Amino acid sequence: MATSSPGGTVFRLAGARLRARVLAYGGILQALEVPDPDGRWHNVTLGFADPDQYRRANPAYFGATIGRFANRIAGGTFSLDGRSYKVPVNNGQNSLHGGPGGFHNRIWQPTQVSETRVALQYVSPDGEEGYPGTVHVTVTYSIQDVDSLRLDYLATADAPTVVNLTNHAYFNLAGKGDIYNHVVWLNASHYLPVDTTQIPTGLVAPVDGTPFDFRQPTAIGAHMPPGGYDHNWVLDGWTSSTSTPLLQARVTEPTSGRALEVWTTEPGIQFYTGNLLEQRGAGFTLETQHYPDAPNQPTFPSTVLRPGKQFRSTTIYRLSAGA
Repeated sequence: MATSSPGGTVFRLAGARLRARVLAYGGILQALEVPDPDGRWHNVTLGFADPDQYRRANPAYFGATIGRFANRIAGGTFSLDGRSYKVPVNNGQNSLHGGPGGFHNRIWQPTQVSETRVALQYVSPDGEEGYPGTVHVTVTYSIQDVDSLRLDYLATADAPTVVNLTNHAYFNLAGKGDIYNHVVWLNASHYLPVDTTQIPTGLVAPVDGTPFDFRQPTAIGAHMPPGGYDHNWVLDGWTSSTSTPLLQARVTEPTSGRALEVWTTEPGIQFYTGNLLEQRGAGFTLETQHYPDAPNQPTFPSTVLRPGKQFRSTTIYRLSAGA
């Protein structure tokens, strides 16, 4: 079902044990709701109740579809096929999430709408935010298997460019308070160390003996660095031919008993603990993605998209409501 507001169209998806609200503005996941045992519905994501607020200001990227390049590009520059490109610097000295005019600030057009599915399309013109090539992007939200929200991304380009897409939903499975008692498992034996501006150093470091080891379920606050987490984990089991989503993360909240699984075809997850939110630690993200600064890091999985090729990516959020 779709409704309109001054900020654009709101799509309401409904399943037996999962409901979602998706906005045409920014391709935003406004809410993801699960029922408790008494049948009361609870939103487990952060965001604004008023859809129009996202258009006025959304500096935390609540629920947004991120592109043309998710995460950071060092110095706002990269080279492709011997030519240098300059993209907006909006995070200290670096470019973040496609720049201020990224996909999170664009109006997406619906192409398929049903009770459990909406496909949104955006055409990013050549030169938008400094990126080369016209890119056609579709993100499809669909409720599947009663308790899962599936996100499918598809992009094509008419000239060589770079593409890295994700969703920036913040989760709080308790629905209130901070997330430091949430217990996290990440299927990752390595992570990417970063410099003081959050750009990867180029090393792929083992998590052994560090605060970044979540191979055994661990409370977020148990060993958290002073600044919190805002790093990319290198997911085990991924290869360049991975096309079926793999279970790569699980988060449980002990009080409510709710749990979130993340299945993805992507090679990395940016785990961010809401360090800069007005209420610090009010939510966490698990942004499935290619690695930050990949256009400047030749040893990282490539984010180059060429004419005649397709960027395809799938992420599934599977939620259990708890006891």
